[in-house]
Parts: sequence; C-alpha cells; structure tokens
Amino acid sequence: MQEKLSTTNLAKKNDVDSKVLFSELNQYGYIVRHDNKWVLTNLGISYGGEYVTHSEYGQFIVWPNNLVVDKTLSNKTRFTATQIGDKVGLNAKKINQILNELGWIDKVSNGWQLSELGLKAGGEQREDKNNRSLYTLWHSIVLKNRNFKNSIQEFLGTDADSLSTDKSFSSFKQKFDAKHRTSDGHYVRSKGELIIDNWLYMAGLVHAYERKLPIEEEVYSNFYLPSGKVYIQFWGSDAGPVDTVTKQAKRRVYVDHGFNLIEIESDEIEKLDQLLAHSLRKFGIKAH
Repeated sequence: MQEKLSTTNLAKKNDVDSKVLFSELNQYGYIVRHDNKWVLTNLGISYGGEYVTHSEYGQFIVWPNNLVVDKTLSNKTRFTATQIGDKVGLNAKKINQILNELGWIDKVSNGWQLSELGLKAGGEQREDKNNRSLYTLWHSIVLKNRNFKNSIQEFLGTDADSLSTDKSFSSFKQKFDAKHRTSDGHYVRSKGELIIDNWLYMAGLVHAYERKLPIEEEVYSNFYLPSGKVYIQFWGSDAGPVDTVTKQAKRRVYVDHGFNLIEIESDEIEKLDQLLAHSLRKFGIKAH
C-alpha cells in the first residue's frame, strides 16, 4: 500500500511552505474551507485524498506521497449562480433550482445553504454582510462535473431530438426491463413499482423514475421526490425479493452519501397508504 502523508508533511517532502500547499490545493479544487476546517472535494478524493483520524490530532486529510496537482483542470475562480448561468445559458434562479435538485444546496429562510454533497462538488458557503442572506460560490470544477452537466442538458433538452427516438425508448425499456405502464405514463419494471408510482401520482407528488443518484457511481434509485430530496427504494421485482447482498451494497451507498431514503419491501405493497404517508411526513412531505 502506498504511503500517504498529511498536507503538512507532503509540503515538507516537497520543500514548500504548508500554507502555500493548502492554498494551492484549494485553488485547484482539491479541498475547500468550511466551518474553519478543510474538506475534501470529489476531485481531491479522485486524486487519492482521504481522511484519517489520529488519537491526538483528530481528523485530517492525507495524500499519496507522489501527489501531483493538475493545474490544467481548473483555476482559482469562484462563480456565483448568476455567473454559472451566464456560461450555460440559464438564469441564476434556474441554476439554483438545478443545484437544489442535485442535493447540493437547500432552500432556507434567508437564502441557499450548502449541503455536504455541495461541499464535495466544490461549493463554498457565503453570507451577504448587508442583509445576512446566504448564497454559495462554486469552483470552476463544477462546470466539468458529470452530474451537473447531465442536469443542465436534461433541463435544456440538449440532443433531445436525437435522444427522443423509438430506439432510445426501447433501450430504456431494455435497460430497466420496463414493461408496465403507470397512470402518469412511466414505464416501470414490476407490478410493485407500478403500484408505488400510481400511489405517488394519485397523491399529487412530483416524482422521477429510475433517477441516477448524484454521485460518480452509476447507481439508480427506483423513485425520487425532489420536494423533499427523498429516494424510494423498492426491494422487489416480479421475480421476487432482491437478494440480501445486493440490498446491503446498495443501501450502503445511500448511507455513505447521507441520502434521504424510504425502503419498501415486497410484502409491504399492500400497506402503502399507511407506510408511505407516514414515512414521507418524516421528510416534510404531505400526501393529498
């Protein structure tokens, strides 16, 4: 296993001042400053950064001893939602809505509050000194983030003509084995998912089917409710319940990223009125 060094020790190894290295790692998007501590971004993690906990010094970040800071990836520029919008052809309101849908920011009474996912994506929390409103700044790496780019393309309908074909529809049905048509026009894989989808539709709840989680891994959730950033995972299919190993592995993804999750077992489908209504209330969602 390759030896990993703290940022301070890595600076000593390369004969540079530790403050300079911290600043450089921040400048190029490997770490961000939040609540008076350094936080790893997804970019920093991809280059081998990780947290360790020491009995005396607490938690800190370590790096591969041969870490190279790729200065071609980004620069020190931080963008507001307005500036990001200027680059992709959307206004600030739409950008914040997309960032919110991704789970990177949350709407609060005095503005937009950065989430843990937003920190990892390269966001930084700011407060307007005049009116105490909260807003976020974003490192330029956000413009290259795959999840963000996909959300922008979906919203703008980029390549919609080429994607809206019988072939693409067939590919979706084949990929997810979708054969049951729901009341709101979704095609789902199982009768259990059909019942859940119809329940959400009749309850007046906006939802997405087979929504990719906003992470680098290719993981999909059965349903996503943007109003409460809630994912619904149905552990069943027409062939029967999901096996324990698969269930535990996917559940770990939800837990590791702190996603709001409602789980439904195969034998709970007949209890949706009680189960879903109660579970959704926990996340501030009221069904009609």
